[in-house]
Amino acid sequence: MYRSHTCGDLRASHNNQEVTLSGWVQKSRDKGFVIWVDLRDRYGVTQLIFDEERTSKSLLEQARSLGREFVIQVKGTVIERASKNPNMPTGDIELLVKELTILNKALVPPFTIEDKTDGGEDLRMKYRYLDIRRNPVKNNLIFRHKVSMEVRKFLSNEGFIEVETPYLIKSTPEGARDFVVPSRMNEGQFYALPQSPQTFKQLLMVGGMDKYFQIVKCFRDEDLRADRQPEFTQIDCEMAFVEQEDILNVFEGLTKYLLKEIKGINIENFPRMTYDDAMRKYGNDKPDIRFGMEFGELNAIAQHKDFSIFNDAELVVGIAVPGGAAYTRKEIDALVDWVRRPQIGAKGMVYVRFNEDGTYKSSVDKFYDEADLAKWAEVTNAKPGDLICVLSGDANKTRSQLSALRMELAQRLGLRNPEEFAPLWVIDFPLLELDEETGNYHAMHHPFTSPKPGQLEMLDTDPGAVKANAYDLVLNGNEIGGGSIRIHDKEMQATMFKHLGFTPEEAKAQFGFLMDAFQFGAPPHGGLAFGLDRLVSIIGGQETIRDFIAFPKNNSGRDVMIDAPAFIDNEQLKELHLKLDLKA
Repeated sequence: MYRSHTCGDLRASHNNQEVTLSGWVQKSRDKGFVIWVDLRDRYGVTQLIFDEERTSKSLLEQARSLGREFVIQVKGTVIERASKNPNMPTGDIELLVKELTILNKALVPPFTIEDKTDGGEDLRMKYRYLDIRRNPVKNNLIFRHKVSMEVRKFLSNEGFIEVETPYLIKSTPEGARDFVVPSRMNEGQFYALPQSPQTFKQLLMVGGMDKYFQIVKCFRDEDLRADRQPEFTQIDCEMAFVEQEDILNVFEGLTKYLLKEIKGINIENFPRMTYDDAMRKYGNDKPDIRFGMEFGELNAIAQHKDFSIFNDAELVVGIAVPGGAAYTRKEIDALVDWVRRPQIGAKGMVYVRFNEDGTYKSSVDKFYDEADLAKWAEVTNAKPGDLICVLSGDANKTRSQLSALRMELAQRLGLRNPEEFAPLWVIDFPLLELDEETGNYHAMHHPFTSPKPGQLEMLDTDPGAVKANAYDLVLNGNEIGGGSIRIHDKEMQATMFKHLGFTPEEAKAQFGFLMDAFQFGAPPHGGLAFGLDRLVSIIGGQETIRDFIAFPKNNSGRDVMIDAPAFIDNEQLKELHLKLDLKA
C-alpha cells in the first residue's frame, strides 16, 4: 500500500509507530548533518527527518536529490520533535525515514505552492492543477463540497427528490444567449445547453413529483465579471401546491440551516422589502442592509432655488456618509472624480459637511442657506460629523450611480464585514421590463412567472404596473437566489406570450410542449434557484466566485489551461454539416 496514514493524521499518540506516508515535497532544508523535508497531501503536512546518526549515506543522498513537488513514498518511525511547532496539527512529531521511494519527479513549478504565492492570477489559471495544491484553493473546494452536502441533506429531509434533467435541449429566445451544439444526425439543426432547467422542473410538477431539486450546471453566453461564469451551478428547486409564503419559508429554513451548520451563526431575521422600496431606498434590487446610508430624496426641498442642475433633474437624491465631514477637500474631490468615471457616469457631485458643531459647509453655499441644508440632513438622516453626498439627473441612472457610490464608501469605511450576514427577501418585482431601445416589454424574470393575483387584466391597460409573483433572496448585497410562482394555466400562459410579442405560432413552436402539458392537470407550483457558486463564495467570506470553482474560465470566457474554446478539424465540421472553414 502507498500509505498507512495521511500527512495530517500523525500526533504524539503515534510515537514509535512504524508508518507509511505518500505525498508531495513541499520544501526541504539541508543543514549538512541533517535534512528536514515537509511532506504534503490534501490532509496536511508532516515533517520528515534524515540525519547522519540514524540514516544511511545512500538514503541521505537520495533525500538531497528531492526537488519541490516530487511525489514520494516514505516508511519510517514516528518520533517526538525536538523543536515542536504549535502552529501545525502534526507539529509535535516528525517521521524518522528508513525507506524513500521517488514515485514521480517534478519540474520546478512556475510559482511557489504556498498559501502566499508569487504567482499572478493568469499564471495560476494556466496551471490550475498546481494552484489547487495550495491551501486557499484546496480549502475553498472542500468548503464548496461541504455546502453542497448540507444542501442535499436539508432538502432530502424536507421531502425533495433529486432528479437530473437534460443538458441537450431546445434553444429559446428568452434570457441570455444560448450556447448551441450542432447535431450530426439532424442536418442543420442545433441543441442548446440549458440556461436553467426551468421548463423541465415545471414538467416534473405536472408529473406529480411534488418536490424536486437538482444541483445542476447551467450555461449562459454572456459577458463575464467576478461573480459570473459562462457555466455555473444552481441549486434548482420546484414545489407543487404552494403559494409564495410556502416557498419563502422553506428556503429561509435552508439559508438558516447552512449558516448554522457551516458558520455556526444563528440568523432569525429575514426582512422583506418590495422592489419599489429597494430601488427608492438603495438604488438597486439587491441592497446590502448590513449598514445604513439609505437614500434621501431631495426634490421637494432642493428644487426651489436658482440651482439649475437640481431644478432640471428628474431626481435629486443623497446619502449621509458616517464621519465623512472630516474628509479633506482632496478626499472629497477624489470622490467626485470617482463618480465621474465612465463606469459610474455621473456628471458631478454636490456635497455638504455637517460639522460636529452643528454648522454646515457645502459646495453650493451660493444657492442654499443653512436652513436648507438642515432639511437635507434631516431627509438623509445625517448626524453631526457626517458628509452628505448628492447626485441628480435621470431617476434610474442617478439611483444606480448613488448605489455604486454607497457600496464603494461602505467598502472604504469597513462596513461590509464578510463575517456578518444580513439576508433580505425582495418581493413584488415588476412582471415586465421595458426595453428602452426597442420600446417592447420583456419578462423581468422569465415568461413563466405568474402575475400577482387579480393583475392579469392590467396587461392590456398598464403592463408596466403589473407586479410579478416573484421574489429574490439577497445576502450581503448579492442576489443568491430567485424564483416565482409559475403560470400553470394554458390560457394565462398564452396571454403572457402574446404580451411578450410572440405570435400564437411562435409560442407553439417554442413552448408548445409545456402548454400541451398544462392541459393534463398541471398543479399550482412555484420554485426558486440558488446560485451555488455565489452562495458558497459569500458564506465563505468572499464575493469572487472563481476561487470556489475547480477549473474556472477567465474574463474572456477562455480556459487558458486547456486552451478552450479552440478550432476544430474541417472533417469534424463536415460531419456536423457546417461548411465554413473557421481557420481560413
